[in-house]
Amino acid sequence: MRFLDRLAERVEQFNIRLYLFVLMTNHFHLVFETPEANCGKFMQSLSTAYTVYYNLRHDRHGHLFDGRYKAKLVEGDDYLLSLSRYVHLNPVQIASQRAKPIEERIRSLRAYRWSSYPSYIGRRKPLDFVTYGPLLSEMSGKKKQWPARYREYVETGLAEVDDDFRGAMSVSSRSIGSDAFRGWVDEIHHKLASGRRVLEDVSFRHVSEPLSAEDVLETCAEMLEVDESAFRERRRNSPLRAVAAGMLIRFAGRTQRQVADILGIGTGGAVSTQIRKLPERLASDRRLRRTVEQIEQRLSKLKSGASS
Repeated sequence: MRFLDRLAERVEQFNIRLYLFVLMTNHFHLVFETPEANCGKFMQSLSTAYTVYYNLRHDRHGHLFDGRYKAKLVEGDDYLLSLSRYVHLNPVQIASQRAKPIEERIRSLRAYRWSSYPSYIGRRKPLDFVTYGPLLSEMSGKKKQWPARYREYVETGLAEVDDDFRGAMSVSSRSIGSDAFRGWVDEIHHKLASGRRVLEDVSFRHVSEPLSAEDVLETCAEMLEVDESAFRERRRNSPLRAVAAGMLIRFAGRTQRQVADILGIGTGGAVSTQIRKLPERLASDRRLRRTVEQIEQRLSKLKSGASS
């Protein structure tokens, strides 16, 4: 529970979109997105915070986690969905579980408390720090049917091994995806690694000058067909401030506290809450999702032009 508390705090602090997690006895799995390209800082802070707690609790010193964490880029929704099944099935894929009947393994999987899976399938309340919408929206049928469809999708994996996905996972140490995607990731990695002595120092992040807050808000207002003042107005169930906040963080390099000041939201925590809820809104509102994608494309072009 203490690890999950630290995880929830860091997800908010670093503006992480955490899609799922599974904690095992000697390792853990996280599937997440970093709008601010801060994976390293997030993982270091999480590791340090829990290590400090654990060492104080057990009167010990030194490192708690063995070695550097392993991170892979994932290509698209199909691979992400397959990865979610693979990760969520981890608790019942260990040797002591594999020999048991499937029905017993399913009961263990649904009851496993150190995983986001029970909350995905409606067995527990949704967790505030987990973003469920993007994966659940991949399910067919009406929204209320998504948890049951996801449960069926994941648990089918106990009887049907996805050899294609397992193969895609094992080919590269840097990415999970098609041959073309892996080649693209490797090409970028080698370019960034050129002239460096330590490959672990290589970052996939392209360092560029942030856009001004004015440019970001102007673009958002134009694409959403509203006046810029709308982003500073408090409207019930309106996604406008969440969209603007996310774009200011991602493309203007502003902190949540700074975004709160710009939009008059109140606190950085309130900004984080709005941003965290946005993916679920996008999953159910196709028109808004397309508009947000267009905003991201427009701002990406502006930022690339500003840094060239």
